[in-house]
Amino acid sequence: MRAEPALTIERDDLTRAAVLALIAEHLSDMHATSPAESVHALDLDGLRAPHMTFWTGWHGDELLGCAALGELDATHGEVKSMRTTRAARGRGVGAAMLAHVVAAARARGYTRVSLETGVEDYFAPARRMYVRAGFEPCPPFGSYAPDPNSAFFTLAL
Repeated sequence: MRAEPALTIERDDLTRAAVLALIAEHLSDMHATSPAESVHALDLDGLRAPHMTFWTGWHGDELLGCAALGELDATHGEVKSMRTTRAARGRGVGAAMLAHVVAAARARGYTRVSLETGVEDYFAPARRMYVRAGFEPCPPFGSYAPDPNSAFFTLAL
């Protein structure tokens, strides 16, 4: 793994062109990789919802990644929209973004943070990263139903 770049993580309002392009790429990849009924990625309106907080990671003026945290209830958060740019993959950006989201969940007093990801090979690096961060497989949570194309993970805080 290459050295992690200097990363500045900031709360984002989803208005900058680079951020909009990364979200569009994320949604396009999710629909190209998973059956439509198994795509749970949020669009811009979903990411701007009041219960969501969205962050971006930057090296100078270069966007490297994004992540969001949604509130399921007063003690349970959900990681959403974990994404790194193609150029930043394998450089520790995803792990840094995930650590930021987990720290924010702890600061909010959540006792658990969970996520859904795909089971296809495309998602294998993400699943490995979640396990390295201490997430464990779990049953569907929140409004998710069992789905053979989804893997669910949770982390007790």
